[in-house]
Amino acid sequence: MSRFQVVSGKGGTGKTTVAAALALALAAGGRRTLLVEVEGRQGIAELFGTEPLPYEERRIASVPGGGEVCALAIDAERALLDYLQMFYKLGSAGRALKKLGAIDFATTIAPGVRDVLLTGKACEAVRRKDKQGRFVYDYVVMDAPPTGRITRFLNVNDEVAGLARIGPIHNQAQAVMRVLKSPATAVHLVTLLEEMPVQETADGVAELRAAELPVGRVVVNMVRPHLVDEEALRTASGAGRKEIAKAMTRAGVTGSAALVRPLVAQAAEHAQRVALEREQRAALAGIGLPTDELPLLGDGVDLAALHTLAAELRKQGAAEEVVS
Repeated sequence: MSRFQVVSGKGGTGKTTVAAALALALAAGGRRTLLVEVEGRQGIAELFGTEPLPYEERRIASVPGGGEVCALAIDAERALLDYLQMFYKLGSAGRALKKLGAIDFATTIAPGVRDVLLTGKACEAVRRKDKQGRFVYDYVVMDAPPTGRITRFLNVNDEVAGLARIGPIHNQAQAVMRVLKSPATAVHLVTLLEEMPVQETADGVAELRAAELPVGRVVVNMVRPHLVDEEALRTASGAGRKEIAKAMTRAGVTGSAALVRPLVAQAAEHAQRVALEREQRAALAGIGLPTDELPLLGDGVDLAALHTLAAELRKQGAAEEVVS
């Protein structure tokens, strides 16, 4: 099982929700998971009903069996200060640079620096061990940038390594890429059963594969249930209005003629949606990756709902199967 689980997806597909549910799923059985946020939106804190996450690892949930989920909101400026202290022992000098605005400049203007810092901090958590030589976290899950940016976000360390051919920056970039391009990492993409998200998912998988980054699974989120059986779908999608009216009359429904039109219209709309979803499932099958489906939760997403989604992921093998 890949220890670094990266979750991306087109905006609006619920990638943060899926990342949170995956972190809970992986923590089952007494394991320890770190859930990392890199976009500064505090989406994780909102989902778990906690205070905004600081720049420190904090436990946010417990899982039956002794497992726990910790969370970290990585701040690029603080990560750069850590980096300066780690490699250059700047300490107070680094803080002085922050006051002068140099840190903000480096993390917002310098090409690629921000992404290097964010991915580097997450990879450090993946590699970290305690005094007994055991990994501090069994798994690290990253709520990553959207699909359209994920390959560049993860591959930027290669670009930096090419620019800085010697020294600590070069070594740091190479160490990060060794994690990201190894079996220790799996990049999952979240989608909906809609044409645009599915197409973006296919494009994202192609880009990740071209960059030799390890792709894991596709998670289809917010799947709506089918409300009628196959025979009813065929009737609704065809010219079955008279048959429906007769059946309603036989059942004793008064004014059945006036009810037929809106009922048939709703059924036809449902049948059309089911047909479109089947087309998108076929397109996803063509990508050639394991696929999981999570249901649409009508009452919104809270901690209880996250545990429900986590159970679905475990049931479908997302938290158990080895990803290559």
